[in-house]
Amino acid sequence: MSFAQEFKNFAMKGNVVDLAVGVIIGGAFGKIVGSMVDDIIMPMVSLVFGKLDFSNYYLPLAGQDTSLALVEAKKQGAVLAFGSFFSIALNFAILAFVIFVMIRQINRMKSQPEAAPAEPAPTPEDIALLREIRDSLKQRG
Repeated sequence: MSFAQEFKNFAMKGNVVDLAVGVIIGGAFGKIVGSMVDDIIMPMVSLVFGKLDFSNYYLPLAGQDTSLALVEAKKQGAVLAFGSFFSIALNFAILAFVIFVMIRQINRMKSQPEAAPAEPAPTPEDIALLREIRDSLKQRG
């Protein structure tokens, strides 16, 4: 079997295709959660803590002035941008929680017992009578 044929067989397996779709959807979903954290949650957290902008929190490592914006401080040298890390960590926590809830619901739907098969309809009276006649004839014969 040639390398190209072997790769085609591998790539077309259901699990690989499902994984690719999951990665693409996950990437898009990650952007949605990132926007929610950056544009909705972090401004509210900043408001609660006195209108702080967490994205500009950093420790200067090259002697920069702490009053500079993070972008300007990075231009002057290395910084420890813990505010950005906090935003990204919150982003991850929310994304992990949402995925947990989704997987939990999927597993709950999978584990629900299937409905028991319906009980068979009662035997019609004429069939029951014919069976009785048959059984009595067998006993006589």
